[in-house]
Amino acid sequence: MPAQHHRRTAAVGLAVAALAAGALTTSPSATAAPTESPIRLMAPDSITVRSHDGYVYSDFGLEMAAQNQDFEIRANRASYDDPIVAVWKSAGGDVPIEGEGTTMSSWQGLDGFLKVVVRKVGRKRPVSTQDGMTGCFNSWSSRAVAPDHASGNDYPWNCPYNPYTQGSVMGIAKGFAVSALGDYGYYASKMKPGDYRVKATIAPAWQEFFGISAEDATSVTAVRVRKGRDGWRPAQRTAPDTASGQQLEENPGAPAQESAGALANEFAPDLEALPAFGIGMNRKGTAVRFGANVWNGGNGPLVVEGFEPDTAAARAKHEGEEHLDAYQYYFDGNGEITGHDLVGEFTFHEGNHNHWHYEDFAAYTLLNEDMTEAVRSSKVSFCLANTDAIDYTIEHADWRPENTDLSSDCGGRGATYLREVLSAGSGDTYYQYRTGQAFRVGNLPDGDYWISVEANPFGRLQELDTENNQSLRKITLSTNKRGIRKVTAEQVGVIQEDWGYYRSMRNAG
Repeated sequence: MPAQHHRRTAAVGLAVAALAAGALTTSPSATAAPTESPIRLMAPDSITVRSHDGYVYSDFGLEMAAQNQDFEIRANRASYDDPIVAVWKSAGGDVPIEGEGTTMSSWQGLDGFLKVVVRKVGRKRPVSTQDGMTGCFNSWSSRAVAPDHASGNDYPWNCPYNPYTQGSVMGIAKGFAVSALGDYGYYASKMKPGDYRVKATIAPAWQEFFGISAEDATSVTAVRVRKGRDGWRPAQRTAPDTASGQQLEENPGAPAQESAGALANEFAPDLEALPAFGIGMNRKGTAVRFGANVWNGGNGPLVVEGFEPDTAAARAKHEGEEHLDAYQYYFDGNGEITGHDLVGEFTFHEGNHNHWHYEDFAAYTLLNEDMTEAVRSSKVSFCLANTDAIDYTIEHADWRPENTDLSSDCGGRGATYLREVLSAGSGDTYYQYRTGQAFRVGNLPDGDYWISVEANPFGRLQELDTENNQSLRKITLSTNKRGIRKVTAEQVGVIQEDWGYYRSMRNAG
């Protein structure tokens, strides 16, 4: 499967959507001829926004534009014991991102990149100041701002949140502009109706590092705030409804035979399990809950389609259960189907899932300290969705995968066809509160245990390598003097888990 970071043939990007209603007037500098700065900060001269319950939720029209070439930053973590190492893909070659005031310590982007100050007209004291905002150059939307722009802006939609991410790509295509606030999408500020002045500045250390002129590193916008609807809040941004750049061939109907063709290694998926995360005990102290992610680090997508059994006898075999036969499909470098295999089944899961799962996708086991089985989770199925960017630096990563949320291809009751995809570079997360995923530990003694997450446990799915399918995370069960049971997870390398990430995860499982 070809890498998806090649420019598309589309000539125009999407317009940046303002979250607050109002008129927008672009300043002359926004359309001026490019300077030597690789990127520039853009903003309108004036903008009108709405105040809701005394707060404004707006991006104020702030954008970051790439000028004479694509602006790209790649980052990797060699292992979980190592820090993130990032490089700027400059015109003169790779430039390591390091030094005083120019670091990238998280997958969210460049540390301390942007400062935004809001002042009411006639007052010196700022209404609000956001200093040291992280610089993420990926955005749900983008627009062309120069006549000689690239054929499309195909960089990822957002910057990764998962702390166990292994590689990231962020950037802006030549001649395109994206939100300067990255995938956050807006800036929240306490602003009542009136006239304000918003000043945004790229941090001096980053100006010097990238060679950004003072003019291109600063913007000033006059903001008129009008009364808006109380109780309103901006909706969470989601990926645009657009197909993956891979354009995989659709299958017109159920296969006539269970197996045909073969999987070629150069286009094969490769499933890998991340360490269990977000580990906690329920209030009763009887169950350990956790999150799990299985990702595809291979050379092509994992595509599994479900079809209703074709005979009454086959349907009766499942005694009325909602069931679809599952077939894995194989593709060549042009996205055309080259073969398939019957790899199991989809079943409809109710509870807090209420959609279709491919069975036997992953196994969760709590192991004793000597690696013997203590408890096995009843959940082994997933609805495959690209919820997390795990490593977009691998050669065949799909930077803009399809089905990035569970509303896409998990299907509803009564579905007779499903198509679920796990693209190269992306992973699928199930959070610790999903039905069937917790380990029942009420009868287990205190002590050390291991959480095992194993992808493709029965080997039904065809993939490149099965030696990397299992991950282990050490935990300790203990009881304090008050009889309260708790679980403690051993830290993985240098990783600091971000609980904000777990609270905001979009995968409803």
